[in-house]
Amino acid sequence: MTRLLRGALVATLNRRGLVTLGCVVLLSALSWWWLWHTGSAMPSSDMAGMDMSMPMGHSEPAWSADYIGAATLMWAIMMVAMMLPSAAPMILLFDVFSRKNGFGAAAPAVFVSAYLALWSAFALLAAVSQAALVDAGLIDAANLALGSARLSALLLFAAALYELSLLKRRCLSQCQSPAFYLAQHWRPGTFGAVRLGLRHGAYCVGCCAGLMLLLFVGGVMNLAWVAILAVVVLAEKSAPAAWHADRALAGVLLAAALGLLWLGR
Repeated sequence: MTRLLRGALVATLNRRGLVTLGCVVLLSALSWWWLWHTGSAMPSSDMAGMDMSMPMGHSEPAWSADYIGAATLMWAIMMVAMMLPSAAPMILLFDVFSRKNGFGAAAPAVFVSAYLALWSAFALLAAVSQAALVDAGLIDAANLALGSARLSALLLFAAALYELSLLKRRCLSQCQSPAFYLAQHWRPGTFGAVRLGLRHGAYCVGCCAGLMLLLFVGGVMNLAWVAILAVVVLAEKSAPAAWHADRALAGVLLAAALGLLWLGR
């Protein structure tokens, strides 16, 4: 945590750093506002089958292009809201690296665009998964949550196992050390910014995809649950590696899975 905060502080000690930080905060805030506005304005009975981009009360089949497109947009904005705050230290330090290497003011925007492109691809996969669950009748209409305690427990258990995997550990290590990541993978120029953003996006998806799928447990349209998972992601990325936050989180997820099985038996 100290390393991240120190890096972020150094990054904002000039006008360009402040502009970069302001853009990150503004984009995150607009994404959270959109989620809140959409969730609060939508009748709960229509959520499971509604095309998010259509007028209230208009529903589309789960496998229609309109539904998949609207669900992808919803997931993409949700990923911006949840992931951009935890990526802020990396973005700010990239701005510092690019300034020192003579890269223009557009560098952070190129890096962030490439980073979010990976999360947009994940959003498409999540939207397809949502459509499959809706079509199978496995999602509760009120908040797009799994209606089965056993299925929810299974997803929690799978997420707990993933937290203990080598892939998760490797990806998390890259996200927890922005300075080390940039020193190891730095490439100059626009192509370098795209490459760095895509690589970091891949590590970030690898680190957090399991947690993002837990939105189906608490409800995709449950803003409180979305906020809780966003805080969990931020805390896990900010914790020093020596704390083994992934193992602690795996224990919490496993306990939650067992608790759901006990309550749902």
